Formats: sequence, structure tokens, C-alpha cells
Amino acid sequence: MAISSRIRRIIIRLSILLFGFGFVAGATVFGIAYFTVEIPDPNDYVNSQATIIQYADGSEVGRIGAQNRTVIALAKIPIHLREAVLAAEDRNFYNQSAFSVTGILRAAFNNLRGGQLQGGSTITQQYAKTAFLTADRNIVRKIKELIIAIKLENQLSKDEILEDYLNSIYFGRGAYGVETGAQVYFGHGVDSISVAESAILASILRSPGYYDPYFREGNKERLSNRVKYVINGMVDSGFLSKERGEKLKSKEPVVNPRLTSGQLSGPKGYLVSWVQRELNALGFSDEELLIGGLIVKTTLEKKAQEAAQIAVQNFGPSNAPDDLHIGLLSLRPGTGEIVAMYGGKDYLARQLNDATQGITQAGSTFKVFALIAALEQGIPLTSIWNGDSPQFFDDLGKPYRVSNYKNKDFGEVSLLKATGSSINTVYVPLGIAAGLENVVNAAKRAGIPESVAMLPTPSLVLGVSSPKVIDIAAAYATFAAEGIYAEPFIINEVQGSNKGVLYQAKIKAQEVFSPEIMRDVNYALRQVVIAGTATSALSSLGRQAAGKTGTSNDNTSAWFTGYTPDLATSIAFFRDDALTTLKGIGGINSLTGGSFPARIWNAYTKSALDGSPKLKFKPPAHVNGTDFIDMRDVVMTYTRESATALTPIDN
Repeated sequence: MAISSRIRRIIIRLSILLFGFGFVAGATVFGIAYFTVEIPDPNDYVNSQATIIQYADGSEVGRIGAQNRTVIALAKIPIHLREAVLAAEDRNFYNQSAFSVTGILRAAFNNLRGGQLQGGSTITQQYAKTAFLTADRNIVRKIKELIIAIKLENQLSKDEILEDYLNSIYFGRGAYGVETGAQVYFGHGVDSISVAESAILASILRSPGYYDPYFREGNKERLSNRVKYVINGMVDSGFLSKERGEKLKSKEPVVNPRLTSGQLSGPKGYLVSWVQRELNALGFSDEELLIGGLIVKTTLEKKAQEAAQIAVQNFGPSNAPDDLHIGLLSLRPGTGEIVAMYGGKDYLARQLNDATQGITQAGSTFKVFALIAALEQGIPLTSIWNGDSPQFFDDLGKPYRVSNYKNKDFGEVSLLKATGSSINTVYVPLGIAAGLENVVNAAKRAGIPESVAMLPTPSLVLGVSSPKVIDIAAAYATFAAEGIYAEPFIINEVQGSNKGVLYQAKIKAQEVFSPEIMRDVNYALRQVVIAGTATSALSSLGRQAAGKTGTSNDNTSAWFTGYTPDLATSIAFFRDDALTTLKGIGGINSLTGGSFPARIWNAYTKSALDGSPKLKFKPPAHVNGTDFIDMRDVVMTYTRESATALTPIDN
């Protein structure tokens, strides 16, 4: 339907009126903001402090964002480097105002269409954002950025703004400013930087993680394309001749490899990176950590941490293959405070923490959850079982073959003895008798997270599930704390640069098992180190301890998780390929949990607890009495003749 000219005139007038009101309101808001937003001191950014990570005693673990920066005058920055940056970021820098109207309109149009929030930023805007604002991408931050950019241009010359920008922009690799950027990528300062290197540096500053060719797969190709874009910009701006530009574009960008030293090298890198990850989870942005001058007090104990690293180094296997991984995590029962962590030999070589991120089959460390389920279902430690090997059990209508380590026969044996000797042919029927769903439930209550697959089948008891070292350490700490599960944590307190407390940790603990059940569990697991599969763990320790070995099928992983009443520690050995065996490593035919893992635990625990009171476990409660109940026929088994032999499972 056609709109009459009169109605059209009314619509136009209303539109003009509304626009006028909107313009006046917007101008008023902008005016107020202009007089209330102050420009911070630029030196606050240039001299901003790194985040200091501390042990529990206040000594330093490491730093996040220890800034590598050398401020130099614009006159000492070669013209061709300045031109490359201008061609890459703001070709009209010297001829336009502090902000680009077309760029802002283009970004606004994209945002209104539902696209990612953009900026069309000039160099002045980029400097304002980098030096004075947070990384938040919202309208309020954008308005502040514009106001600061306008004020900067009113107070500083273009050369001064460019100088500050070139000394503050981040190039990755911990380098701030063009001088340190040149050093980390080319091995020399800007005084000798070439035109080709200038184009590379100007390309990388846009997004170091996206263009540094040694940072991730695909960056080399992206950098090559970006350098060509920058060189084309230099030619279009009259900074280079077309012939020189074509010659430069014909060569592939070359930069030095990433350095293999610094805050993240060696075992310490796993501590720093994990703390940074946890800080991010608490809401602290990377930018805050890089420049905020925070002080992070961790739960890590320097004595324990050093003991962990020395124990792995001195008591681990020599001449081990490069793909052997050792994870160690130690925490306080009842509180969840992580006191030591060994995530690997060198973080720069493998950015995956073997204590908190690596996974491997748990082996017989999972038997304890069947023990708990059995005790809760009324089965006593004195119950009698058939320990002969092999035996065949029902698994969804199919015979499941179970053998003991080296196929050893134990004959008639108590549950207490079967725990100490880690007898498979007792523990599989124990789990079935207690209820496999109850075994899963016990594991979850102890601290094994939902993310770990735990199917209620007979093999569950023998540890076919693959948890992390931190998961098993937390679960066994629950036993040491007599049934109190405490969520593991590593950050105790975060202070701001003014020493004000920004975060204070709270212990998250709850009772998940009765103390009486735990007293029987602890008594049973003490037999493992006294006369069972891990006697090396108790050697000259001089204090009471309990624990459990774990060696998976085909010896693809080996664990020892041990604890005293005041310290729980889990150690796991595994390789890159989950199917690759540990056999032969360290010169022994079978690398079990009672070998290197138990020895490392012993050495670590002796040092970590040296000088501490020698606490004792409470005596067993015998929750289900002390009668010798015959359980040999409680679970249906197949005969050797009628069963189809399957692959033997672990020790």
C-alpha cells in the first residue's frame, strides 16, 4: 500500500526529532565521560609488575609476565621499521584523528549484525587500549578507549604516541616493545633490523599466537601471507619501490626458534602454568597476570616440592625412553592443599601436566573401591576367599578370565591378606559380591570425578578406568582423613599490587565415608607396605604408612599411591601410547607399582615429612566383626574347561 506524502513528511519529522534527541543525549553522555575519564600515567604500564607466585612460606616459585622490555627513543627506531608498522596497522596515522570514524562505523555495523565485537582501531586507539585498559570487549571499554585516544592526541604529538606504542606493544614470547621483539625473533636489536625483518615484526604484533611460526601448526603459512600484506602496504604507501617489494615477497619469513629457557623451562614450568590456569578459572585474566603486580600465595611447600623433584631424579629409572612420563601429586588429607607436584621433566618440551592432565589405566589402585563397597555391604576383612589362579567369572553372560600376577595360586586366603598381596582372583568376585554399582559409587565419593569412565563390569575392580594422578591422590587422601573428601586446590590467596586481598581460598570438604569403615581400609592398606606388594615403600621410613600398588594389563602403567595420616601422594608411570608396555625400562622385566613408583614415594615422603611428628593411624574398627566367613562360593564361577580363556589382567 502506498504511503501518502503527508504521512511520509510526518515520519521524516519524527525521525529527525528522535535523531536530535538521541544526538543530544549521546553528546551529553560523551561529554560527561570526557571530563570524568582520566589518562593514567603511561609509566604505570611500562613499569607494571609481573605476577609473583609464592610457596606457602612466601619464597618465590616463579613469575607470570615478567616483562622483557627495553624502552628506546623513536629516533633510534629505524624508519623502515616504523613504516612497516604503519603499513600493517594504521597507514593514515599521521594524517587522521585519534580514531577512525569509518572503522568504528564498520565495526558497529558488524556488531549490530550479530558478528564478533570489533574495533577498526587506529594506532592511538591501540595504544590507549594496550597501555591503559583491560582486555574486556564491551561498549563501555570502547568508549573509554576513544576518550583516552582523543585526550592522548590533544596532549601528545604523533611522534610521541608512536614512540610509546612501539615501546609497549606485545610481540609474544614475553617480549614487549620493538627492541625486545627484535631480540627474541632475530637475536639482535632494532639498530640492525632489516626491512624484511621489520615486515615480519610488524606482522607478528597483530596476534603473536596466530603468527609466531613456532607457536602452533599453521602459523608459518599465516605469517607468510601477513608479511606479503604488510609489504604491499609499504609499497602502496610509497615506503618501498614495487621492485623492492616483489623481491622481499619472494622470500619466506625467517625467525629464530622459541627460546628454551625462562619461567616455564624444566619441572617448574608445570607449577607456573598450572597456577596460571587455576587463576584464569578464578576470573583473573591473562592481562591482569601479565601486568597487574599480583602476589599469588600457593599451597605448595618448598621443602616438599624440592623433595619430589629430587626423588624422581634420583630414584627413577636411568636411561629411560623419552616417552616415559612420571606424574606425582601430593596433598594434605582433610584440606585438599596441594603441597607438591611433578608434572614432567620440561614444560617447554611437553605442555601437558602428567600430574593433573595426563591419564592412564589405574590398575589395582582401583581395588580399594571394591574393598570399601564390600565393607559397607557387611563383608569383613576376615572373610575367606579362593585365591587360586586363573578363575573365570560371569561378565554379561560371557566367561571373564582373571589371573593373578605371574599366575600365582594363593589358595584359601582372607580379604586382609588378599589386599596386601593384591590378589586379582579375590578382588573380582569381591566387587561382584559387593555390587559393581556400589564400587562405582564408592570411587565417586572418594574423589574420582564423573569425567572418568567407570562401567560396572568385573574389569572395573582391576583398574581399566583411566583417571589422572590428582584424582587418585585426592581419593586416597580421603582415606587418610578418615572419610573426609577435600577438593584439591593450589591457590591459597591472591593479593593486588597494593597488598589488598583479592581472593582467599576456602577449604571444600565433606564426610563421604564413616570413620569406622576408613579405619578398616587403612588397616588393610597398611598390609600392602608391611608385607605385601610395596614393602620398598616402608623401607627406613620410620613412620606408619598405607598404600596400594597398581600395575595395568600388559604393564602399560604402574602406580603407587601411599599415605600417612598427614600426607597423601600418588605416583604414576606411563608412556605416550596407552598400549606401549613399560617392560624392560630400568633394566627390570616388569615395572610394577612396587618398584620405581614405591621407591620414589619412599624417598619423597621421608624428605617431605622430615622433622614432622610421627602420626599413627587409629586401630581397625572391625565394623563387620572378626568371624571367618567363607566367601569362596558366593560368586558363580566357570570351570577351566567350560570357559573361554581371555587375556589375563594386571597384578
